[in-house]
Amino acid sequence: MHIGALQTIRSSDNDNLLWLVLETDTGITGLGEAFFAPGAVENFVHEVIAPLVLGRDATQIGAINRELTRYPVGYASSGVEMRAAAALDMALWDCLGQRSGLPLHTLLGGRARDTIRIYNTCAGPHYVTKARSADVDSWFGRDRELQALDDLYAFEHEPERLARDLLAEGITGMKIWPFDRAAFANGGVGITTAQVQDGLRVFQRIRAAVGFEMDLMVELHAMWDLTSAKQIIRAVETIEPLWIEDPVRMDDHRALRELANFTRIPLLASETIAPAASFAPLISSGAPGIVCFDPGWCGGITQARAICDMAAAAQLPVAAHDCTGPIGYVAGTHLSFWAPTAMIQETVRAYVRGWYADVVTDLPVIHQGRMKPLTGPGLGTRLKPSFLSSAGVTRRLSSVQVAPVGATA
Repeated sequence: MHIGALQTIRSSDNDNLLWLVLETDTGITGLGEAFFAPGAVENFVHEVIAPLVLGRDATQIGAINRELTRYPVGYASSGVEMRAAAALDMALWDCLGQRSGLPLHTLLGGRARDTIRIYNTCAGPHYVTKARSADVDSWFGRDRELQALDDLYAFEHEPERLARDLLAEGITGMKIWPFDRAAFANGGVGITTAQVQDGLRVFQRIRAAVGFEMDLMVELHAMWDLTSAKQIIRAVETIEPLWIEDPVRMDDHRALRELANFTRIPLLASETIAPAASFAPLISSGAPGIVCFDPGWCGGITQARAICDMAAAAQLPVAAHDCTGPIGYVAGTHLSFWAPTAMIQETVRAYVRGWYADVVTDLPVIHQGRMKPLTGPGLGTRLKPSFLSSAGVTRRLSSVQVAPVGATA
């Protein structure tokens, strides 16, 4: 089975996403995905990756991933090179699963669990679907008409109702980011007492409404300076969150260790780090209480598997990241079912019931706050023909003749 073509697909409905279709000489195709700067990733795929991988054995996943995640630049962060490598890696694993007839979680070593608890990241239907803007409402997707399941609007304006709605569905964890508006306003430096109290009040309203039936996750998006992060953390400790996520830049191990010593609440870190080698010093620093990864940002499934192994060896739970796109989400769920210490799976109900379902054929079933795995071969999902034929979808192809007639694939 050899790599015959790489096709990239973009949609005008989402300025941040790129899909990769890997075609083999056997007729098997694999899917990958990259989030953020899709034009730059697309160029890197066709101008750099395609000449390196076209014609190669598609089963040599580890060798290809190592080569692409050790590129001369871009190998120590989740930049364009790493996200392009991740998209290809997902597609290769998808091809291998289809060739073997096995779902990805089985290929990785088999399920560690039959279901996994989910939480809801309280974004809206258009959250981060546009290129980043200085306008926080545009970035949050709030510059468009209010739609159903706009959980970002709900947590800002009616958090009590949102918490009750989620509990009625059996969802017992919710992540919100009420300090982000202050971060945009302040440039991430010097939060005021009033801003701290405004953000804290949202959490307090949820606690007053539903008590401790709901686990609360504090998302800070790595936007704050160390002193402001401490002020926020000291305030939110009073509402007993399950974790505090990305309080400062996640590549600053000294600051993270200082924060870990400062609070009794676990720090979650971090989907923004890549590749697996970058997690080794993070984990050994003792800062994270929970390890988070994104297979689309860390270099792919190959790198994510190594991250999960390191976390398990350090006796740390892992939690896969979502809030990007349907293929990365599906890949993360397979890792959550396989990973020995996976504790919970991130979901965005506005996505999985909305535009994710418009793009792909299959998504994991969620019932009463728990997810079941996809069982089809590979990733277990495809891009919908209706999506591929929709207006605003564009494609770019790089290909090569790979196998002579009669050759064994």
